[in-house]
Amino acid sequence: MNPTMIQFFHWYSEGDGKLWKEAEKQAGYLAKLGITSVWFPPAYKGTNGGYSIGYDAYDLYDLGEFDQKGTLPTKYGTKKDYTKAIKALKKQNIQIIVDIVLGHKAGGDELEKFKVVKVDEENREKVISEVIEIESYTKFTFPGRGKNIQILSGISPVSVV
Repeated sequence: MNPTMIQFFHWYSEGDGKLWKEAEKQAGYLAKLGITSVWFPPAYKGTNGGYSIGYDAYDLYDLGEFDQKGTLPTKYGTKKDYTKAIKALKKQNIQIIVDIVLGHKAGGDELEKFKVVKVDEENREKVISEVIEIESYTKFTFPGRGKNIQILSGISPVSVV
């Protein structure tokens, strides 16, 4: 039998925490259709909370369990819903492929100052300015997780000196 994957989301997937529940509900049906793997969107909390499709990564460890960015669940549901969907699919011998985009980190909680240089848009190795200091929302404190977390700094979209 040829493996068959289904993309179980699209750009305009309905929010309100329904996707993981729908995947759990449809697991048996997908198996009957011959689906051998399911492609899921990013499961972590995005910058726009419950509206984020997942490609604007905020907290890579918040799968819908911390009250951050205005919501507890992600657009697709809670961590509990997510794990139930995975278990239901695995019970049907369906593999799960999760899309993860780590290079789109966004939505920092606080400003940080750092030194940068401007670079040529056509040749990013060519510096076109003196060193300047800027501020950007690159400090991640994840306030919804409480006090016992590590503070992370983001990566600037310009070259850091």
